[in-house]
Amino acid sequence: QVQLVESGGGLVQAGGSLRLSCAASGRTFSTYAMGWFRQAPEKEREFVAAIGWRGGSTLYADSVKGRFTISRDNSKNTVFLQMNSLKPEDTAVYYCAASRTYAPSTAQSRYDYWGQGTQVTVSS
Repeated sequence: QVQLVESGGGLVQAGGSLRLSCAASGRTFSTYAMGWFRQAPEKEREFVAAIGWRGGSTLYADSVKGRFTISRDNSKNTVFLQMNSLKPEDTAVYYCAASRTYAPSTAQSRYDYWGQGTQVTVSS
């Protein structure tokens, strides 16, 4: 069992930056691929970014490429999402997820564990 706790969300003006963190419990964190997803009001949850177990492979949604960076520190059981040049359309609850597969995936069905989410609000 893996427990995930997100932090770092908040209110920021358009053009600003935030860094989300996701702390994971369990000794097998380093073998999990990790992902970030988000859900805006009245919209379905969507893929944002994912990273493989060693950190060498990453995937990004087209909408965040060049602005967001996913990374991980296996020694601290933590995955990060650096978000720059934020836009009002980035406003959503951001969820961290862990997959027992080694490779990153954009598919929500590949993820086995989910955090409770952290709110990100970008004002115009």
